[in-house]
Amino acid sequence: MRVIAGSAKGRRLKGPKDQSGRTRPTSDLVRGAMFSALASMGADMSRVLDLYAGSGALGIEALSRGAQSCDFVERDGGACAVIRDNLSATGFAAQGRVLCVPAARALQRLEGPYTLVLADPPYEDGEAGAVLETLAASALVQEGTILVLEHSARVEPRGELGRFSLVSVRRHGDSAVSIYR
Repeated sequence: MRVIAGSAKGRRLKGPKDQSGRTRPTSDLVRGAMFSALASMGADMSRVLDLYAGSGALGIEALSRGAQSCDFVERDGGACAVIRDNLSATGFAAQGRVLCVPAARALQRLEGPYTLVLADPPYEDGEAGAVLETLAASALVQEGTILVLEHSARVEPRGELGRFSLVSVRRHGDSAVSIYR
């Protein structure tokens, strides 16, 4: 796994040592396609939230492409350590903040608004939909925020998340990326 583009292009990223199999890092192909779609939409990546961060690859990709700051939310302590290592290795430690708590609790601690939200919950996480609905209805997002959800390609995305409407779905093998605006 590596950073695809930007100031940290080519830097290798560590992946979390997850024994449960719940963490599956976003492939370079899917990450590249996701950020190409965001670039074509003129996405504002100034203030980013990487929810269900895993290795932090999505948020670090945003930082590499010019984001000013990124908050990373991950519940697994080992994965949080990997995110911190990856931030250090790419030179983005000062621009990233890691919250090692479940996503639902993080929503109470975060300070928005975010211009871009990247969410890659475990495919079998039954609470993720409710967390995303809560986020979409909160002051953490505003008009103009873009929400990006990675999910199983076998699951049809919701047409709306709170006040956000689905504008694009792209499928890549077992993964799909849904973009809401």
